This record gives sequence, structure tokens and C-alpha cells, in this order.
Amino acid sequence: MPKIKYKEIKMRKDTRALVTQVNEIISEYQSQGYSLTLRQVYYQLVARGLIPNNDKSYRVVGNAVNDGRLAGLIDWHAIEDRTRRIRTLSHWNSPAGIIVSAMHSYYMDHWEGQEYYVEIWVEKDALISIVETVAQKWDVPCFSCRGYTSQSEMWAAAQRFTNKTEVGKNNILIHLGDHDPSGIDMTRDIEDRLRFFGTSIEVNRIALNRDQVDAYKPPPNPAKITDSRARDYIKTHGKVSWELDALRPDVLEGLIEGTVLEYLDMALFEEVETAIQFGKKQLQSLSDNWDKVSQYKFMKEVK
Repeated sequence: MPKIKYKEIKMRKDTRALVTQVNEIISEYQSQGYSLTLRQVYYQLVARGLIPNNDKSYRVVGNAVNDGRLAGLIDWHAIEDRTRRIRTLSHWNSPAGIIVSAMHSYYMDHWEGQEYYVEIWVEKDALISIVETVAQKWDVPCFSCRGYTSQSEMWAAAQRFTNKTEVGKNNILIHLGDHDPSGIDMTRDIEDRLRFFGTSIEVNRIALNRDQVDAYKPPPNPAKITDSRARDYIKTHGKVSWELDALRPDVLEGLIEGTVLEYLDMALFEEVETAIQFGKKQLQSLSDNWDKVSQYKFMKEVK
């Protein structure tokens, strides 16, 4: 992983110590296969009692990470910006290459014969890669709401769920959001609007819930009292709120995976997986023998 020095930066002793702490957190999570956003790194520092939880601290961490990267002290790949991605076409050097790519992309629907149709929705785009890790493992569609979901996306989702109902599926929507006035309300809003469009659905909010706050003790934030929903929220939870980002990635993955498995018939899943692996072997064989296959096609055309 690249640590590339672009400029000489004279850091204060406390900044250099903060960079060391950031690298320790990065190393810990990389060893488990996770990459982090800046906000997740920040919350890990707060949770360990290394910095206070306020806007000034977040700016300090952001500046330290920026300087640490430029000074060659922090791996450029270690912290992701998951909201900005370059889009480009895929390329291959030969037809055999695209067959290998097709092999890796070859899947059948693991949920075809299952009782349930499941989707995972997360409030924040910054957490979608963690959700995707579990979603792809168990072949579950996932979606980043980016706050309150637009009417067009909600209508499209309602059509998906309705189509599944028509073929005998029970629809399950797993939702994850912040524990704050809007984050709590978003779960209600999703269910209400899907039902408004005629959808039969069960919405299962698995995080962030108060029992998880009590269990994992993520760093608290002041509740957003300017939020129109703050009054009812404060009556129940007080003047504090908690962000989903503050949960450790492994905890989030565990919550999602455990919930998905509640709806999954594993025997049916494994039957489909066996068929997929057979198909992948066929595609691999086709790629390995592409020269013979293409020559055979050419000879037929000559004749």
C-alpha cells in the first residue's frame, strides 16, 4: 500500500501522535479486511477516548490525515471517499479475457426458490461498501438512501416489491439509519410510502436502535433541535443522538448478516451455489480453450 511523500511538513508533536493513532486504527481494520472513511476513523478515535467528540476535533483529524498523506505517513488507499467514483468502460485484450470476466460475474438468483425477497437499505452513502460486503456474499440487493428517499426511487422500489409479491414472495426491507430525529423517522417514512404505493412489505430496522446504543456505547452527539421531529425524539431519548457511522464495521456487518440469515433457507442457497460453480467451470474451460474454439469457428466459415 503506497505511502508517498509529496512535501515536507513540520508537524507539531500532538499532530504526529494523532497520525500514529490513525495509522494504528487503519492497521487494525485492514487486518480484518476493512477500509474506513474519514468519519469512521474519527469515531474510532472518539470511542477510544483519544479525542473529544465535537466539530473542532473532526476538523483536526481531517487536517492531520491530509498532512499525514502528503508527508508520506499515511497510506493513500487506507481512507476512502465512498461518495465520489470515476465511471469508465471495461476493457479486455481478447475475447478470452471477457469470458474470464463473465465467469467471475456469472451468478444465478440464489433467492429464486426462497420464501422471502430481501433488500438492504442504508441511510448513508458513506456506509454502502460495508453493506455491499454482506449483500454480495448472500446475493441481496442493497441501496443507499442518501437521507430521505426520493419519490421516484420509492415508486420504483414499490414496483419491485409488488412484482415479488405477485410471484409468491414475502417482502423484507432491512433498514439502517442514524439514531437521531430524522434517522428514526426515515424508517417510518419508508414503510408508509411503500404501503401508499400498494406494497406488501415488512420493514425491519436493525440499526441504529437504542439497545445497540446501550450495548456498544457509540459516542453521542447533541440532538438536532432544529429538526422538525426533534420534539418527539427528545421526549423519548433526551437531547442526545448517535450516528450509524460510529458503530465498528465488524459490528455493522454482523448485524446485517445475522438478519439476512434469518430469512434464508441455506439448503436452497447451497443448491444454487453448486450450479453456479459448475457454470463458472464451463466458462473457465471455454476461456482456456479459446484458441481451439475460435479456430473451429473460422474453419467452418472457410468451408
